[in-house]
Amino acid sequence: MKKETKIFIILGAINAALAVILGAVAAHSLKATLTPKMLVTFKTGTLYHLFHSIGLFAVAFVSTLVPSSRLVKLSGWLMVAGIVLFSLSLYVFALSGVHWFGILTPIGGLSFITSWLLLALAVFKK
Repeated sequence: MKKETKIFIILGAINAALAVILGAVAAHSLKATLTPKMLVTFKTGTLYHLFHSIGLFAVAFVSTLVPSSRLVKLSGWLMVAGIVLFSLSLYVFALSGVHWFGILTPIGGLSFITSWLLLALAVFKK
């Protein structure tokens, strides 16, 4: 198995587990402490976290079809960056109410969008 394939499978699995854990925390523990609006914000973070954890498996799969593609590697790392910037900023904002974390959220969203487009481009160019 290629190094990049293995890395993105591991990152996908770890992030999927984290997303499920955080979703469970939101559903069972945070419901009593967060406002309904902040709970929705937190759950949005977990939803995108989980989607893009699964996306890392797509990156790993495509890395086997397009070996040595810099676009596929970049796609995977942008997906990881998106998880950190988008989901983490929503988690911190929901838990702390600190608004400046909201600046990171659209950067994370752009990272997600770019990662998917680069993945498609890598396959298109093959």
